[in-house]
Amino acid sequence: MHELGLTRSSYRRDHLLQTPDTFVRAPLRGMHKATAVIHVAPSIGAKFMQYTAEFEAGGTLAAAAVQRFFYVLEGEVLCPGHGLLHAGDYAYFPEGCRSSLSAIAASRAAVIEKPYQILEGAAPPSFFAGTEDSIEAQPLMGDPGLAVRALVPDGASFDFAVNIMTYQPGAALPMVEMHVMEHGLLMLAGGGIYRLSDYWYPVAAGDFIWMAPYCPQWFGALGKTPAKYLIYKDWNR
Repeated sequence: MHELGLTRSSYRRDHLLQTPDTFVRAPLRGMHKATAVIHVAPSIGAKFMQYTAEFEAGGTLAAAAVQRFFYVLEGEVLCPGHGLLHAGDYAYFPEGCRSSLSAIAASRAAVIEKPYQILEGAAPPSFFAGTEDSIEAQPLMGDPGLAVRALVPDGASFDFAVNIMTYQPGAALPMVEMHVMEHGLLMLAGGGIYRLSDYWYPVAAGDFIWMAPYCPQWFGALGKTPAKYLIYKDWNR
């Protein structure tokens, strides 16, 4: 497709679809033997940054000045004070945490970074780590075909949420959503059709979507295997 100037990638006022054929890689400050695909950043109007970090064996990512959520897509990454993180494992680093990350083998991770918004009366969050499989899946609005795993604890200390959503073939959101929260979404497996504003897009594993506040949004899974994505939203503020 690229030889003819074609791509599924699209950028509109209130949303972005970024497909792997358009990814551009460049190292970020604090990376060694690693590079990044920046999916969304404040330059587009987002209040957070999300990127895929790609490590060589021995590659490192320095601590961030802001809070960071780190989800391993493949490989092995050493998290100081916790141990090894494998695919499906994740860690949260609060603002001011000085922990860096180092890859034991060639690895990839989804990284979300955001300045922390203080809420009066709520204690700032602390470091935590976990694994996706240990989180009990909950049906969305009673639909057993659509499961949600909440990776960030529910509480006023946190100003964002990160969920894993899994759709059985043919499952779909029960409504077109339109709300004040913005999203960053990384397709992990399967595919389907995403409605963003007044546009309809085929999406597949590896695609990234940014949704601005009040962007109409809907997803339906297609194919013979489940569709799965990692989704961020600002929350509790």
